[in-house]
Amino acid sequence: MIKQYKVTVNGKLYDVSVEEVGEIIGGVHASKTVSTFVNPNATSNNSNNEKQISEKPQNSIPIDENAISVKAPMPGTILSFTVSVGDEVSEGQVVAILEAMKMENELTAPASGKVKSIHVEKGSSVIENQVILQIS
Repeated sequence: MIKQYKVTVNGKLYDVSVEEVGEIIGGVHASKTVSTFVNPNATSNNSNNEKQISEKPQNSIPIDENAISVKAPMPGTILSFTVSVGDEVSEGQVVAILEAMKMENELTAPASGKVKSIHVEKGSSVIENQVILQIS
């Protein structure tokens, strides 16, 4: 069976066809092969897709090596932010909530300052040591 998907990667829309091939024995896949076909020249007339392509994701903001970074201590999902860009923060203030291993972890500001940039969106999955936001 071939399934069709439209996938946006780094602001570029792709048509993807996925074909699942396998033998079913007693209701269980004995072997499974997945073939993927990508059409990088896909175009869409859907205004929602065009909007997604035209908007730059927040994580495309360059990392400022001179700013203080709040990094993810472990892989997880950003549940919420308690600050916005331009807000003044104090050292130790909670700036975001990270869900990891079914627990909510508070991410705190390592120093006082002003929130310069937020590099991920609420609901984003992050990896260990990924920059979440920066303080100047």
